[in-house]
Amino acid sequence: MILTNIESVPGRQIVQHFGLVQGSTIRAKHFGRDFAAGLKNIVGGELKGYTELLQESRAEATSRMIEQATSLGANAVVNVRFTTSSVAQGASEILAYGTAVRVE
Repeated sequence: MILTNIESVPGRQIVQHFGLVQGSTIRAKHFGRDFAAGLKNIVGGELKGYTELLQESRAEATSRMIEQATSLGANAVVNVRFTTSSVAQGASEILAYGTAVRVE
């Protein structure tokens, strides 16, 4: 599956358009990560637990988007975007979305 954040795939022609595809996941903070992040806020630095949580969430959302595109017969997703929103205290949704297409 080709993924790109632009409107086309360079060197390829879009021959079929399947429409919007998306994948999402909702993740909650883990107490251990939250505790470590609180300590890190005092001394500064990267919040590695949160970085890992967001990386895992983006990967899961992307995988679900790819599954949906594949089921439609697409071999590429163009205009891929990510967004996040808070759905409850301590829980956030990561959404990956784009346009499923077939390219040659």
